[in-house]
Amino acid sequence: REQVLRQVLLLFVLLAHTCAEREDYFITEETESGSFVANLAKDIGLGARELSRRRARIIFNNDKKHFQLNLQTGDLQVNEKLDREELCGSTEPCVLQFQVLLEEPLEVYRYKLLVTDINDNSPVFPEAEMILKIMENTLPGAVFPLKNAQDLDVGVNNVQNYTIYPNSHFHVLTRNSGEGRKYPELVLDKALDREQQPEFRLTLMAVDGGTPPKTGTTLVLIHVLDINDNAPEFVQPLYRVQILENSPLGSLIVTVSARDLDTGINGEVVYSFFYGDEEITRTFALNELTGEIKIIRKLDFEKIKSYELDIKASDGAGLSGKCTVIIEVVDINDNTPEMTVASLISSIPENSPETTIALFSIQDPDSGENGRMVCSIQEDVPFTLKHSVENFYKLVTEGVLDRETRSEYNITVTATDKGIPTLSTETHISLKVTDINDNPPCFPQDSYSVFIPENNPRGASIFSLTAQDADTNENALVTYSLAEDTIQGAPLSSYISINSDTGILYALRSFDYEEFRDLHLRVMAYDNGDPRLSSNVSLSLFVLDQNDNTPEILYPALPTDGSTGVELAPRSAEPGYLVTKVVAVDRDSGQNAWLSYRLLKASEPGLFTVGLHTGEVRTARALLDRDALKQSLVVAVQDHGQPPLSATVTLTVAVADNIPAVLADLGSLEPSADPDSSGLTLYLVVAVAVVSCIFLAFVIVLLGLRLRRWHSSRLLQAAGVGLAGVPASHFVGVDGVGAFLQTYSQEVSLRADARESHVIFPQPNYVIKCTMENLLCNLRNSFRASYLVYYAHNGNN
Repeated sequence: REQVLRQVLLLFVLLAHTCAEREDYFITEETESGSFVANLAKDIGLGARELSRRRARIIFNNDKKHFQLNLQTGDLQVNEKLDREELCGSTEPCVLQFQVLLEEPLEVYRYKLLVTDINDNSPVFPEAEMILKIMENTLPGAVFPLKNAQDLDVGVNNVQNYTIYPNSHFHVLTRNSGEGRKYPELVLDKALDREQQPEFRLTLMAVDGGTPPKTGTTLVLIHVLDINDNAPEFVQPLYRVQILENSPLGSLIVTVSARDLDTGINGEVVYSFFYGDEEITRTFALNELTGEIKIIRKLDFEKIKSYELDIKASDGAGLSGKCTVIIEVVDINDNTPEMTVASLISSIPENSPETTIALFSIQDPDSGENGRMVCSIQEDVPFTLKHSVENFYKLVTEGVLDRETRSEYNITVTATDKGIPTLSTETHISLKVTDINDNPPCFPQDSYSVFIPENNPRGASIFSLTAQDADTNENALVTYSLAEDTIQGAPLSSYISINSDTGILYALRSFDYEEFRDLHLRVMAYDNGDPRLSSNVSLSLFVLDQNDNTPEILYPALPTDGSTGVELAPRSAEPGYLVTKVVAVDRDSGQNAWLSYRLLKASEPGLFTVGLHTGEVRTARALLDRDALKQSLVVAVQDHGQPPLSATVTLTVAVADNIPAVLADLGSLEPSADPDSSGLTLYLVVAVAVVSCIFLAFVIVLLGLRLRRWHSSRLLQAAGVGLAGVPASHFVGVDGVGAFLQTYSQEVSLRADARESHVIFPQPNYVIKCTMENLLCNLRNSFRASYLVYYAHNGNN
């Protein structure tokens, strides 16, 4: 129990320290702006620099800023001229309350400023002329109440006394009301005689107690009437009623009643307000015949808590009576709480720890339970409210925020009173979460596969990569690059480039499927934050084959001189006999490399066929004697690309059983009449003979070297020297000569055009291969070929 008492005492001490009640200050109204009021720094016990460091500021209970705090000197200065009558009206004393708020640590000091009145307002009568009707039989000493003058000043500066002149029959008395106001009463000093003087015009003067005093006057017009010896008299001199401030317009408040013992016109009572105060006449209506008082304007407890009405009852002869009606306004919960934000930040970094976002105060002009309040925020935000001092609250974060989860918060702070029904007000605080670079760029896929046709133009766009960064602004600005690599010994940057801003890949060269079919690279993405974050993704580029290569015919090979090769077909060949085979390849792949063969043109249709897929040229029927010696065939080779590409080759087939027959048939052809052709043929024969002689000399030398080495090896073996370590490649044997001879073939071209004939014996059809055992046969064939050429052109001669 003692420990609990100690904690309670400690709490009171802390509260007294953080929100201290300070002494009151005094200031006279109409003080000039900038005037010195007090030195707050000295009163609080702080230096002027300390006030500036702790961001001291003044908070008023209303929206007007009457004073300002000079942070350089700590002086409290007048911000604008003060009008006590405007601030407090008739309330005395006139007190302004304000708080001085200090931060780091948070402290609040409350002050009261008493605004003293000066005599700056003159008394003013509600009417420029007052009319009184007095019966002529009125006895001296009769008292007649007059309307009092209004002076906005208070205390001694208000109206203190009244005088009247000329005063031959009257004098004026100054009376005090129960509310502290001064009322004039006119006293009859001498008996009146209507026949001598039916009217009096007097000047009533009100004098206040200021220095110097101010005055106000009005005209009092007195009509002397015939006898009416009974004045109206109210049933009760004072009426006190209460009414709710939310009472509807037209509500009856009270009914006043007065009696007049006279009869006739002298007994008819009429009710009216004793003086026409503007606030009263705009708020209440008085029925002059019934005395009912009703509301004609909305009441507001927070502005005026009570009204005092002076009601006059007058009879037809001019006599009157007076009563007072005091109306007390009862407060209801008709004011929503008021919220004032004293400090606010609009943005916060996403990695900030617990931070105070706003400092605000709440007030409710209502009283009692209607003025008690609670403060709350919505539940779906990572913030909390903490009560500070008195009616101040702090809005703080509950932990570290994440901008990528939520970049902006709209926080609704609700202040609710405890009245019935409850009323509330909301303040919306917008807080932006600023970004820090805590997210690297991210590609949508782990890897990419891109396909590009070959023969693409240089600089063509291949693919576009996009990496997303969850951050914003500079932290989300992504740049792209390629990881360094080499392809076939050349740097990757010579093949592919990437736009660092857009992530678009470009081909720097035209790709050839036949050169390479794919390449693999890695794309890097960097953001522009500090520090920079990055990620990468692998990309595989596949080159697609295009039909850009025509079929290439390997056999028969076209002669370089433009002549046409000749194939032999014996006349005894059966149908289906293989004459030759066209061999072709295509550098493309897939269906672009699928080849088909067809016979495009033939001098004897139906005599030969070409295999669609094999390219084999075969006889379609048996050869007849009537078939021409020379058959010309055009074979087309076509691939299956889009569009398809093709190549052609022209074959000449000589129909004969042997070479002499061919020559005999060719000899029957008409020789050329050009004598230069015979000379050219002679040169050709000489050239073939020279080549054959050179070949023969080469073979003899090669045989001599071989026999010499064989003889040396025999001598070494006889001497006991082993040659097992000598590589076999150092020797050229008979088999090597045979293999060399196999690569050699004689070609004789037979031309059967209009001018000359040229015979070619390609290797697949007429090649005589010789080995060492038949070397002489090979030499004989060379001379034979030369003879055949010569005979083909000169046989008839």
